[in-house]
Amino acid sequence: MKIPSPRIARRARIEIIPLIDIMFFLLATFVMVSLSMVKNQRLPVKLPVASSSAPQDRKEYTSITINDKGEFFFNKEPITRADLGPRLQAIKASHTDPKIFVNGDGKTQFDNVVAVLDETRKAGISKVSIETRKPDAGAVAPTTPVQPTPVITP
Repeated sequence: MKIPSPRIARRARIEIIPLIDIMFFLLATFVMVSLSMVKNQRLPVKLPVASSSAPQDRKEYTSITINDKGEFFFNKEPITRADLGPRLQAIKASHTDPKIFVNGDGKTQFDNVVAVLDETRKAGISKVSIETRKPDAGAVAPTTPVQPTPVITP
């Protein structure tokens, strides 16, 4: 004779809804962490406006920033104008094909930008880009046409 158990016999089952919730939470966490790990080497400056600006490849680059006071920054690190040449020569020696992004405030003096371009040419670096921003949709275009050169080669 078979005696029934007082416990109700249930089959074990895997609940899929909590599993999906956990997977979405993990996905969101990994996305947020990976976005915070993006290498940002620029300082916030008001870039000049250029209608022909185009996005550039941002893998393995060096950023040189000139703010409106004329101060130089090499990958967010403040440097003097005299230290720029040796730093660029060190970058050229350590990388086979370095890329330099020059971003400066729109109100900076032009001779500061020319000094950076001159030092990059002296160091033998040919991939130099001047960062600009696209004009706003409602903004009025400047009266004098600005023709920036995104890549300068010797």
